[in-house]
Amino acid sequence: MKILIVYATIEGQTHKIAETMAASLEKRGHVVALTNSAEAHEFGLERPEAVILAAPVHAGRYPTPFVDFVHREQDWLNGLVSAFVSVTLSIQSEHEDERALAQKYPEALMAETGWKPDMVHHAAGALRYTQYDFFKRWIMREIARKEGARPYDGNDVEFTDWTALEGFLDRFLAMASTAATKV
Repeated sequence: MKILIVYATIEGQTHKIAETMAASLEKRGHVVALTNSAEAHEFGLERPEAVILAAPVHAGRYPTPFVDFVHREQDWLNGLVSAFVSVTLSIQSEHEDERALAQKYPEALMAETGWKPDMVHHAAGALRYTQYDFFKRWIMREIARKEGARPYDGNDVEFTDWTALEGFLDRFLAMASTAATKV
């Protein structure tokens, strides 16, 4: 199967998630093209049979270039088997209201753009302390402390559940294969 993965990234975790999905799909024998939504004007894959989009949430929104891409390509996206990976630390929050809010971010994107992915997967991101300036590092440490995350030790902390991501890919491939046999 030919699969296109389009992602947006801010601090690098969504890019890492997209690369991991691409590598996993390629190991399973699929042809995969990976592209950043900010540069996705031409695809390196002719007529993909399925597409996975991935983007992080920062300050309650997905990156503008990503939203613009989805809005611009929503007709094309709706014509393919598609899935969305929403990346936010809030999805693994100890607070139920924050997890509930994180689950609504994709709904807001769909309402804004008209895209209707067949599947949505929520993935936790990472705290990239080594990339933050003093002020952001301090804010993120305070947020992590309130969430009960391990104390800041100067290193980045990754929260992505890679096993759950593999399970999502299993379900996506099963769905895409079923859709392909119906055509």
